[in-house]
Amino acid sequence: MAVSGSKDFELDVNDYIEEAFERCGLMAQTGYDLKTAKRSLNLLLADWANRGLNQWTITQSTISLTQGTGNYSLGADTIDILSAVVRRSDVDFSIDRISRDDYLSIPNKTQQARPSQFFVDRQINPTLKLWPVPENSTDVVVVDKLVRIDDADTQTNTLDVPFRFYPCLAAGLSYYLAIKRAPDRVQLLKAIYEEEFERAASEDRDRASFNVQPSLAYARIL
Repeated sequence: MAVSGSKDFELDVNDYIEEAFERCGLMAQTGYDLKTAKRSLNLLLADWANRGLNQWTITQSTISLTQGTGNYSLGADTIDILSAVVRRSDVDFSIDRISRDDYLSIPNKTQQARPSQFFVDRQINPTLKLWPVPENSTDVVVVDKLVRIDDADTQTNTLDVPFRFYPCLAAGLSYYLAIKRAPDRVQLLKAIYEEEFERAASEDRDRASFNVQPSLAYARIL
């Protein structure tokens, strides 16, 4: 028996909607069925931003600094900043994240030097606030940031998720639709969705070596 040799299976928005309706024991028959399902799909994707770190939504971007300017727009698609460095003459210097209260308590917010701290003001249009403010216009800040998943705009769109999240996405949309159309299946579909999400999220994690070395500073010599 020959294998297919194909590894390009992908679902579009319409495929997910059909799958979700079938799991609810229903069929999408009207234009409104498609509209309400697409709305639920976009709400589901928005909820994923609140459920933790989605590795495929991490992007790295560079912000050119201006002397004396401490505030920089991150764009409305930014969810949060994971880490940041100041790059000067091809050398990266780590900068620490501080809280809103810590930033507010800085007495002189116009002090100029190489930035060593940053605060993310998470408004609808998030802003990066640096302190001290840049002392030149040649440094840049490099940030790893979480960004929004692309919306499901049309039925023919494919979705901005890796293939390992396909089952989770189908299960989640089924659960969201069941709330509106198949209340008798809500608990079952919710349980399936949570199980699928936990499995996908557990796999979608950062991996690094972890070493433990005991301290011998207080070892007793017998």
